[in-house]
Amino acid sequence: MNTDDAPALDGVHHLKLPVSDIERSRSWYASRLGYVPVIEFTKDGRTTGITMAHPNGGPVIGFVLDPERAQRASGFDYFAIGVPGKAELEGLAARLAALGDEHAGVHFATIGWILPGTHDPDGHEVRFYTTDHHTRIPADGRPLVVDDPVGTEAERRRTQQARSADDPGTARSTRSDDQP
Repeated sequence: MNTDDAPALDGVHHLKLPVSDIERSRSWYASRLGYVPVIEFTKDGRTTGITMAHPNGGPVIGFVLDPERAQRASGFDYFAIGVPGKAELEGLAARLAALGDEHAGVHFATIGWILPGTHDPDGHEVRFYTTDHHTRIPADGRPLVVDDPVGTEAERRRTQQARSADDPGTARSTRSDDQP
């Protein structure tokens, strides 16, 4: 299929996760990320799911009560939530840390910056990536090929440190927030 034959799509409608406790998930996503409930699903007077929206552009997220699936899915990162830029991502990292949530810190990633290692109450990894990118995808239709993303980042840092050692005037380039 060429791109002229592609159907019209309009972004992500919503994300849905299985959870073991609706109220606990509602509270976590509200307090950590600012989500607000917009739909509640019930059966026989019991809440079986909720849909939450974000007031500042985050994706709509749904939660369905399914403790067995939630346990099996623990640790997996189903999606990444976009954050406008590195400064906002660093602010989110500080907010999560202040609330007692562990994460792996803000890091240079393939095309933007990433904040991995945050887990919701069911253990789903919630990752955040900047939508402001430092690397451009080729415009000629070919995919960007990244061989060993972790090794690529380590080599980028070694190169910057070597440059810094050779030229003290470039010492700032060893900071992780510099672009290649």
